[in-house]
Amino acid sequence: MALFTLGGLSAVPASTRTDLLAPPTRAALEAAELLDTVGVVEIDPAVSDTATTQKVFGLPMDTLANCVIVGGKREGTERIAACLVLATGRADVNNVVKRSLDVRKASFLSQDRAVELSGMEYGGITPIGLPENWPILIDRQVADTEVVVIGSGVRRSKILLPGQVLSHLAGARVIDGLSLSN
Repeated sequence: MALFTLGGLSAVPASTRTDLLAPPTRAALEAAELLDTVGVVEIDPAVSDTATTQKVFGLPMDTLANCVIVGGKREGTERIAACLVLATGRADVNNVVKRSLDVRKASFLSQDRAVELSGMEYGGITPIGLPENWPILIDRQVADTEVVVIGSGVRRSKILLPGQVLSHLAGARVIDGLSLSN
């Protein structure tokens, strides 16, 4: 039985398909007792990028969220954060993220570093299960989305959940204006 249905995606409770979650994602959902609250759906990894997922499954762009990993330095110390914005926009790295991290310059982590530090697959990185010392910056539009599609830590599945659930993750900060229009 589907927990959430959105477009052509029908997600089952994550507790029934933990094999579709990256190990850190599964561990975080278990620790937060959210395995029955969020849904997971298996997809072809070839269609896991946002634009293709939207097209193949007939999803409104404002129901898909992207998670990007951003970093900067302050007094020689690297500060890293995850940013979650709807697919209709992009993270305001040069202003909002930079100020949130309190760094002089913020930029996207390289693909290799993001994968290495997150323990997740590129193209599947999710805010659920990231290192505990990373803030999770969530655009208010994501938090206000009834059901949002995010990565699962692996490219072969997606997580569907109420946007408000994300605001309860450890380290989560909901920020107005984190996203710039595309």
